Amino acid sequence: MKRSSTSVGLVIAVISAATFGMSGAFIKPLLEAGWSPAAAVTVRALTGGIVLAPFAILSVRGNWGVIWRSRWRILGMALVGVAGTQLVYFAAIQRIPVGTSILIEYMAPLLLVAVAWVSTRRVPKAVVLIGSVVALVGLVLVVSPGGSGSFDALGLAFAIAAMVGCAGYYVIAARPNDGLPPVALAGFGLLIGGAVLALVGATRLVPFTATFGTVHMFGDEVAWWIPLLIVGVVATAIAYAASITASEMLGSRLASFAGLLEVVAATFYAWLLLGERLTVPQLIGGVLILVGIGFVRSEKADAPLEPASTAGAATARVPARIPVD
Repeated sequence: MKRSSTSVGLVIAVISAATFGMSGAFIKPLLEAGWSPAAAVTVRALTGGIVLAPFAILSVRGNWGVIWRSRWRILGMALVGVAGTQLVYFAAIQRIPVGTSILIEYMAPLLLVAVAWVSTRRVPKAVVLIGSVVALVGLVLVVSPGGSGSFDALGLAFAIAAMVGCAGYYVIAARPNDGLPPVALAGFGLLIGGAVLALVGATRLVPFTATFGTVHMFGDEVAWWIPLLIVGVVATAIAYAASITASEMLGSRLASFAGLLEVVAATFYAWLLLGERLTVPQLIGGVLILVGIGFVRSEKADAPLEPASTAGAATARVPARIPVD
């Protein structure tokens, strides 16, 4: 991959992280008003999908065959990248501390490094190993997982499942597009994933509640749909489209490391918009994540050029969406 292409991909990845990171600060007022996480994220996914739908339809230019050829990738994005990862994450935070759940989920880049190590039987380059350790230390400092709250084996299993789903999201996003535009993958994936989340909510497998009054945000009372609209358009539609585009350009491994910036962005927005405390260790952690990304990027830049038709297939390695969170 050319260095210029990697640089552009990293810029798009930063945009993705900055938009994804907004979701927590805007969803929190809804949760405090009585929304369940599953209900909020269902409306978020469906809103994002509806916003992207016209652009997705226009992008395929009437070539509906590309949708059929990419059906498994779209379903994978919907079931793994949108619905599955978020459902198991919600299940995890009901049993173990939120900080611990986030920490485990965002170890997805390390999981893909390990998978590549085992599958190829080649030890990753030193810069990748160093970058992984540095980024992990930075993630721990930013998340600062607490020891309070219950902790059980099932909660840990759900968090690990979220990590696997997060890694799967980056692998799916980085697959060869076969002519499917990123905006189409994001739009149709969000619509199908949102429908699956709504179905799960209707069956009451997870708590699914919503209120339709005002919520407290920015020191004032606003209508409930305002934060959801912001999250649906910016932190979902734009974020997913940018993340998939970046993943196709960077490959799953580097894109997932860049995805760690979402945690940094979320912490910044919580400080800026919600008045939550921003500590020195968190700032140091953010810097370490950037350093870790730099190490991994240096390995990527040194890699031999790959043919355009196989570059995506060769990137079964690592964000981490969302996910999505």
